[in-house]
Amino acid sequence: MECISSPSNWAGAREAGHVPVMLEEMVNAVAVDRNGDYVDATFGRGGHARHLLARLSTTAKLLVIDRDADAVATARQLACQDSRVRVGHGRFGALREHLDDGAWGRQSGVMLDVGVSSPQIDDSARGFSFDHAGPLDMRMDRRDQLTAATWLNGAPQTEIADVIRRFGEERYASRLAKRIVASRPLQTTTDLKAVVAATLASSRSRAAAGAYARVFQAVRIRVNDELAELDRGLDAAFGALKVGGRVAVITFHSLEHRLVRQRFRRWVEGPALPRRLPVTDAARPVARRVDTVGKGVRPSDAERDANPRARSALLQAVEKTTERDP
Repeated sequence: MECISSPSNWAGAREAGHVPVMLEEMVNAVAVDRNGDYVDATFGRGGHARHLLARLSTTAKLLVIDRDADAVATARQLACQDSRVRVGHGRFGALREHLDDGAWGRQSGVMLDVGVSSPQIDDSARGFSFDHAGPLDMRMDRRDQLTAATWLNGAPQTEIADVIRRFGEERYASRLAKRIVASRPLQTTTDLKAVVAATLASSRSRAAAGAYARVFQAVRIRVNDELAELDRGLDAAFGALKVGGRVAVITFHSLEHRLVRQRFRRWVEGPALPRRLPVTDAARPVARRVDTVGKGVRPSDAERDANPRARSALLQAVEKTTERDP
């Protein structure tokens, strides 16, 4: 790994244009052992990782992972400054590939801050935002082949409608999909925004603005396989923990909130069984909710005012209570 000279606060989260959400709450939820091993599976620009490192001893270890090459470059510079840090480039659902047998099942905490990051949104070349003109890309990992343009220009109308309906929770999904197909090829974020505007021309401008966000979210989730990745990532994070270790997850929309909530409930309560059926070990809970988080906490009013992108955030966390797999 090549290390370059840099200021002492090289690419700090705020200097990189990204303010980490629920910084204190996230680190409080996972920092159970100052000498332990940890994973930040969604490094971004490193705000949560740096805050956690400040709490840990010199013998602790932190594996940081991201699928975005720009985030990985920032992480590698942090690793140059701090020997406790190791860097992986890839999806958090493949966490097992980044931990050797001796480290698997021995982590004190795993942090997941899912979804798109502020630097990705603000970079017009990435194509994530309807507020910035740019190519219809939307790949979190630019090594992937599928872009938003490739999918929108090649997918059947029924598939596009289904994605917009399921992942965007958009009531006009069928009308939007029909207009997308009729308007092909779409190459830029402006093209897609124009399709949404034309489809909802008779609607109030406020309704159209909400539709932009829902459609772009739906396409982004499809291109990056985000919900399936979160599903895999939750199981991987829990498997990486030692007994007493914790996984904490920040999500930003209802589909993610629901997926995490249902998974955590199953781990905390055990599977639902018919009454009078004997309770075996396989049916017993494998986790408990973290006291300071409960069933989930939201950002403070002050944080929401200072950082509008934090408004929809939800932090959920559980602690592993047994070696047994869920």
